[in-house]
Amino acid sequence: MESRAYKFAELAAREDNPKVGRYVRAQARRWLDILAGKVEGVFIDEKRYKKICRLLKIMVHPDLNCSMYEGIEDYAIFFIMAVFCTRERTAGDENPTGGNSRPYYTTGLLEIARKNFKTFTSAVIFIIGLLISPRFSRLFSVAPDLKLSSELKVAIQKIIKSSPALEKHFKLMRSEIRCTIAETEYTPLAYSKDKLDGKLAHMFLADEAGAMDSYPVEAMRSSQITLTEKLGIIISTQYPNDNNGLDDEIDFAKKQLDGVYEGRQRYFSLLFEPDSELIKDWETDDRVIYQANPAAANQNIFDELREKRALAILYENKRENFLCKHCNIKYQSLGTEGFIDVIKLRECAVAEDLSFWHGRRVWLGLDLSLTEDNTAVAMVTFEDGRLYAKVWGFLPSDSVERKSEQEKVNYKRHIADGECFACGDEVIDYGFVERFILSLREKYGVEIMQCGYDRFNAVSTVQKLEADERNPVECVEIKQHSSVLHPATKLLKEKILSGEFRYDENKLLEINFQNARCTEDTNLNKYVNKKKSAGKVDMVVALINAVFLALEEMLNEGRDFGVQY
Repeated sequence: MESRAYKFAELAAREDNPKVGRYVRAQARRWLDILAGKVEGVFIDEKRYKKICRLLKIMVHPDLNCSMYEGIEDYAIFFIMAVFCTRERTAGDENPTGGNSRPYYTTGLLEIARKNFKTFTSAVIFIIGLLISPRFSRLFSVAPDLKLSSELKVAIQKIIKSSPALEKHFKLMRSEIRCTIAETEYTPLAYSKDKLDGKLAHMFLADEAGAMDSYPVEAMRSSQITLTEKLGIIISTQYPNDNNGLDDEIDFAKKQLDGVYEGRQRYFSLLFEPDSELIKDWETDDRVIYQANPAAANQNIFDELREKRALAILYENKRENFLCKHCNIKYQSLGTEGFIDVIKLRECAVAEDLSFWHGRRVWLGLDLSLTEDNTAVAMVTFEDGRLYAKVWGFLPSDSVERKSEQEKVNYKRHIADGECFACGDEVIDYGFVERFILSLREKYGVEIMQCGYDRFNAVSTVQKLEADERNPVECVEIKQHSSVLHPATKLLKEKILSGEFRYDENKLLEINFQNARCTEDTNLNKYVNKKKSAGKVDMVVALINAVFLALEEMLNEGRDFGVQY
């Protein structure tokens, strides 16, 4: 309890510590519960703890010329001790100090901002792994390319060459590093080049997991099924793309820490990201920097990050790098004029409540596409000056894998979350879309006033909606021109910025908003330009079509929205 690991955990677990996010706090509290003996069958192996402390003290920090125990960051000490020293008693073991036990945590996840010595920490972890893993163990690192994967090997070599007590026990070879004491070996792999199946990994590291899909991690995990002593380390900053392996890992870690997942807690995660309620104030609130970057306690690093923040506020093309890499806030921008700041949009998300829609008058927006592309349907209504929306996407079933790869969007997850539907084979099943629209009355209990559409590719569907015998839908063609769409586009943007917009939580809709780019005509009318957008925007276009109809109806009734058109 006098250790740096315990003191960091104790400080992080305090409710009154504003420099620590809720998920780091939750993980620290869980670990302290284990230390206090509150988790049955799980304990901290003091013998192993002392062994790792001795190893850290004989390692020399190559830059600071002190022992690694003194030179390494506090969060790193906590992470190392937790993943290596937290053990679980096996069946029939009554020895309170260890006896027959196995690692409690099989995965260590570290989501942390840049310039936190991530690679250096990984190198220390791997040297310890090479020294204490079972005989003949094989260790691997996986990164997007060999150069990045080899960065870990370079860091390991630097530490070994700086540590006389270690150097004689390691062989530094061109393609691998071997420990002669335990007869273990480490090999760096590249996802872009190496075949990852067929390898037996007692321990692996997925570096910059946000730049890869989930395959490398799953391939390494699959190799560990028969092993008792096994560990996987996943380290990354946040990345703007949706289809990456880091998102699922973070989501699962949060489910465990939130108590949503009730399985065995074999996951140790330090998620250094700002609390969601702080994100909207990233321009002024220093807690965003501190919660994403534990090294910001160093005044020089903190001052440097504040300078980067000032530039990100001034220049949008610098914003993505700062928010993603230094604050672990997912943000996507190409430096052109985006439709809306997605951080502002996310403040408007609410949990789905089907009862809210019952009995309401709604207006629909439809964006039908080419048969092999995405389609979208939006439903909106107004209440007390607020705009409420629910949006769905549709895509061909046989194109899910291809589109996920091409667009860097995890469509399988969005389909599972009910945000979009796969219908048809290679082409959209327009019949499915038509049945979906006609079912809204019954499913949500709404009164459909009108459905707005772009004539392109929509004639047949519109005829079927209007000709339905039971629930015909009045359809209105909306000319896709800036002079027509500008009022609805402007209203939607102002409702979002003023906090008067609500939408059911929908990650795919947020991605569409991230992709959307606005342009102006000669009369300064703004509209979302599909051709200049950074990806699919069909859900945003459908939403604007729906808002157009609702706006027309409200203006006809003489309703005032409090904004200029």
